[in-house]
Amino acid sequence: MSKLKCRYKAVIYDCDGVILDSMESNYVFYNRVMEYLGRPAVDRNNLDARRVLHTYSFNNVMDYFFADDSRKEEALRFAKTIHYRDLVPYMRMEDGFVEALDQLREHTALAICTNRASSMEMIIEDFGLTGYFKYVMTAAQVAHPKPHPEPLLKVLDYFGIAAHEALFIGDGEVDMQSAKAAGVPFISYKSDLPSLARIQHHTEIVHHVFSA
Repeated sequence: MSKLKCRYKAVIYDCDGVILDSMESNYVFYNRVMEYLGRPAVDRNNLDARRVLHTYSFNNVMDYFFADDSRKEEALRFAKTIHYRDLVPYMRMEDGFVEALDQLREHTALAICTNRASSMEMIIEDFGLTGYFKYVMTAAQVAHPKPHPEPLLKVLDYFGIAAHEALFIGDGEVDMQSAKAAGVPFISYKSDLPSLARIQHHTEIVHHVFSA
C-alpha cells in the first residue's frame, strides 16, 4: 500500500445503506408513528415509500407521510420520543466497512455526510467507529439536506479542498444528486445509480482510491 498513491484527499461516506444496513430500523421507527396515529403500517412493497424513508431527512420523510394529515404535529412530537437505542437491534454494520477504513485512514481524510439529524454520535460510539472520521456532516447542520449540495460543499470547505479532490460513496438517488450538484466524484454502493463506479463490497473502495 505504501507504494500506491491516493487519488483523493477525502473519502466521504453516506450512513444508511452504506455504513449501516438500517432499512429494518427505519421501518420500525416510522411504523411506530403510524401505529400511534392509528394508521396502517408502511407498505413494504411501495418502492417509492421505501426510497424516501431510507434516504431522505427526517423532516422530509415526515412531510412525505403526513403532509395531508391534520395530526402531523402530533406525529412529529411522538416521533421525537422514540429513542435511537431502541432501534439499534434492527441495525447491522455493512460487511468489510471497518477493514476498508483501516486501509484508508493513514492515506486520506475520512468523513460522513448523512441525512440523519441527531444520532450519528451514538452510532459512531455504539458501532466502534470512534476515531475514524475527521468530520461528520448531518442534516441538523445545514439548511438544505441532500439532495441539495450544501452538505457536501460544507465538507469540502471544512477540509479546504476542491470537489474533484473528494470521493463520495452513497446508495441513494439523493446521494447521487447531491454529489453531482457539488461536483464531487460519486461511487454507488449496492445500487445501479449512474456513477464513477458501482461496488458491492467496501473492500472494492480501495481499488478506486489508490493508484500505482
